[in-house]
Amino acid sequence: MKLPHSQHFLTRKHRTPQVRIYGLVSTCLMLLWAFITPALFGQQNVHAALIAPTARKPAPTFHLVGETGRTMQVSDYQGKVVLLNFWATDCGGCQLEIPSFIELQRTYKDKGFTAVGVAMDISYEQLKHSDEAWERVRPFMLDHKVNYPILMGDDSVLNAYALKAYPATYLIDKSGKIAATYVGVVNKDNVEANIQTLLSER
Repeated sequence: MKLPHSQHFLTRKHRTPQVRIYGLVSTCLMLLWAFITPALFGQQNVHAALIAPTARKPAPTFHLVGETGRTMQVSDYQGKVVLLNFWATDCGGCQLEIPSFIELQRTYKDKGFTAVGVAMDISYEQLKHSDEAWERVRPFMLDHKVNYPILMGDDSVLNAYALKAYPATYLIDKSGKIAATYVGVVNKDNVEANIQTLLSER
């Protein structure tokens, strides 16, 4: 039985402009998402192989102020395996991986390991000074229950580590040498396996 004319769907002739507009909007949204997603979250599920001990190079030095006001440097962590993470509070990829670092810190902090976060908010947000950055970083630390030390990054550490994207993470062995590099959101299982191997090194 035919439906009354008023209940028929629109003919192809009448719905074509709507379909075209919908298709155009959908295409634009997909393209926009394709560009936005890498900027928000960066490369994800990043794996890294450990560099052979004889081929490792010393981690670049730095002198950075922590949330307590104390200045820290790479040598302060000598004898420990260090996960050095460069991040920013508004970096989507950084936010994705920080819970993994919190868990790693909880699991290995008494086994010769520490995570160290270097907040790059000054350069990331083009802020004038560290006070502005700490106004962002401290609430973030509280909200996310960050359980490892956070240092405030500056231009010197940005240049020393040749940072071009965030997040960026380095595993540093007990002798202060870079053993692995991750650019993007780390794969937790991979980074944990590498930490376990580095902890077993003498």
